[in-house]
Amino acid sequence: MKAVALTTIALVAVGCAAKIDQPERPFDVPAPPAWTAATEEGFAETVAEDIDWWDYFEDAGLDVAISEALAHNKDLTAAAARIERAQAQARIAGAPLLPDLAAGLSRARQRNNFIGLPIPGGDPDDVLSSTSTNIGLSLNLNWEVDVWGKLKSAQIASLAEVEAVESDFAGARLSLTGQTAKAWFASIEARRQLELAESSLESFRESAERVRARFELGVRPSLDLRLALTTVDRTEALVAVRKRELDVAVRQLEILLGKYPAAAYALAEDLPPSPGAVPAGLPSELLHRRPDLIAQEQRLLAADAFVYQARMNMRPSFILTAALGTATNQLQDLLSGEVFVWSLVAGLTQPIFNNGQLKAEVSQNQAQAREAAAIYENTALGAYREVEVALAADKFLAEQEAALSSASIQAAKAQALAEERYRTGLTDIITVLDAQRTSIESESQWLAVRRGRLDNRVDLHLALGGSFSSESLSLADPQSRATGEKL
Repeated sequence: MKAVALTTIALVAVGCAAKIDQPERPFDVPAPPAWTAATEEGFAETVAEDIDWWDYFEDAGLDVAISEALAHNKDLTAAAARIERAQAQARIAGAPLLPDLAAGLSRARQRNNFIGLPIPGGDPDDVLSSTSTNIGLSLNLNWEVDVWGKLKSAQIASLAEVEAVESDFAGARLSLTGQTAKAWFASIEARRQLELAESSLESFRESAERVRARFELGVRPSLDLRLALTTVDRTEALVAVRKRELDVAVRQLEILLGKYPAAAYALAEDLPPSPGAVPAGLPSELLHRRPDLIAQEQRLLAADAFVYQARMNMRPSFILTAALGTATNQLQDLLSGEVFVWSLVAGLTQPIFNNGQLKAEVSQNQAQAREAAAIYENTALGAYREVEVALAADKFLAEQEAALSSASIQAAKAQALAEERYRTGLTDIITVLDAQRTSIESESQWLAVRRGRLDNRVDLHLALGGSFSSESLSLADPQSRATGEKL
């Protein structure tokens, strides 16, 4: 009856345990009502269906590459393992909330000697002794009653860390899709740059042969031939550079896909078309689904829980220990009620003096919570900056692409005109070579800015945490943390 009464009291105490409150923390990072670099073009409403962000590029090869990366990338596999580790740690942290129950079975055999006690009728030199056997079966219970919620706060912190690690995994997955897309675009651009250099080399060789023929006829001076051959040599060097760039780009792509870096992955023929205008009126709430913001919010929650736990460590601890079992020297009597034994101990421990250790732990955890809050605010600011930069760059890159596209067309026409005038003797070789170099450089720059626009659109999707859809928003709103929610 005493055991039942004490256990009941302990359970009532747990039921009345104090609730854990988060501190009110007004953040200085309000969500912007509108992006300062927002475009006025596009459509006014965000798309209704939540789709994968890379679907906007409409590139089947990119879809396949990202699917392979998500299935086989080794960094992502490691991130998934970290989730399992955090989940196991959360189970460990929650274990002390329930009693620790263990069963035991023991058998001991002992001999005792009684020196100085004679054996009646025996030899006076013999030593009186006895041998005994003891067999025990026990059920032991040990429980720290969580009256103040300090054990619960440790579990909350561990569960928050699980959420944070899961968000880290989502962030790693999102980052991997972005890295794969950029590596895919970089590989295609590298191959297009190589094709441009090779076609230019072929053109320069043909031009050099024509100059050689005219030189041998005595029509053109040796200077023209030497300049033409110099251009051929320089372009051969450029071809070698482009081959190396393509080799590096494809091997990097293969590593992201979890493949051996053999520089043999099949690429698309050309870059996908430049992305359309960014939808107007993108809500800032899209940003709050970013995995890094969610992860940092959960780590702030864990830090607050540790502060509460440190405070509760200064209060009394209630420990209940109970043991039930049997003890006998006969194995057949082990389950008999005649040899039943039990013990019950209830203890209370109140810290009195520890040289300021517990107070220092409170201060330490409070400092860590302030650090976590500052990191959260800084992460939010960084996220806003990334969106603003990507939105602004989208407009600048579109203007740059349009200008370079026009320049490439004009340079190609100028090259054709210069070559025709050279054949008719109306201009010199320097003008021809300059026109040829300008045409190559213009097309090369146009290819680079096309890839730059694609990369910037990838950056925008990563900054927003995914597609332009608002179907799957998280609750990681910086302002929601100022309400002092219950842990």
